[in-house]
Amino acid sequence: MSTMTTEGVVETAAAATGAEAGRPGRAPAGEVWRIGKVRMRVEIRQLTRNSSLLIYTFALPVVMLLLFGTIFRGEIAGTSATYQQVYATGMIGMCVINGALQNLAYAVAIERHTKALKRLRTTPMPAASYFLGKVASVLAATLAQVAVMLLVGVMVMGLRLPADAGRWFTFAWVLVLGATACSLLGIGMSSLIRSEQGSAIVWLPIMVLQFISGVFIVFSTLPKAVQEIGAVFPVKWLCQGMRSVFLPEDFKYSEPAHSWEHGRLALVLGLWCVVGLVLCLRTFSWRGRDDG
Repeated sequence: MSTMTTEGVVETAAAATGAEAGRPGRAPAGEVWRIGKVRMRVEIRQLTRNSSLLIYTFALPVVMLLLFGTIFRGEIAGTSATYQQVYATGMIGMCVINGALQNLAYAVAIERHTKALKRLRTTPMPAASYFLGKVASVLAATLAQVAVMLLVGVMVMGLRLPADAGRWFTFAWVLVLGATACSLLGIGMSSLIRSEQGSAIVWLPIMVLQFISGVFIVFSTLPKAVQEIGAVFPVKWLCQGMRSVFLPEDFKYSEPAHSWEHGRLALVLGLWCVVGLVLCLRTFSWRGRDDG
């Protein structure tokens, strides 16, 4: 996972020429965007330089997809979809969850733990510019991961790309809502990680959610009680949205509601965006608990 470098702090501060040092007040929108663009470049450059994060981000989903696709093969009863295609859509959802929630939560927590956030707050950089940089980093990583998964899915798992614009539109809004909800939750949950070794407090519940939400196990085969628990959280709906885009139309009859439930899907993901925003507003801090 990446941490904030001194180079990033200095470059961001240098972009705010003419501003006074110290804790910034409300900055003009043009200044926020100008400094935000610098933060975007810094964040994306740090992402591409972190070889261990890149290996984890791109190799793990591919390995897991190939593993599950090798173990579980054949068509799912009552549909024309294969297990490999279902797992490919689940792994696309996993990429969004890992990139926008887990990795972001850990990155922000480490920046707080190393006091990089505290140092950034003493520069003229507006807070909104910092978050613009994080959004750019998450967006770049997520789109790259999804592109890789689609490539592997099409070439190895028999996944078929949609031929109509309607499905691609569904893909776009599901991806945006899912990534937004996960990003806000990731920033909010970063306060739970209090050391560089504390990522398990976020990683463990996310891993459990993936198993009960249709990432690694076909959702309709889970016990009813487990399905009801999974349906409370955004992971299940993100994966269901991806299934609605890339799987044959007859697969919707194997869903618990025998429908893609796009309306309910949008509502649940939208509500989790609100929950994530409230969590960010209530828990985000530039300082760690042990900062003076």
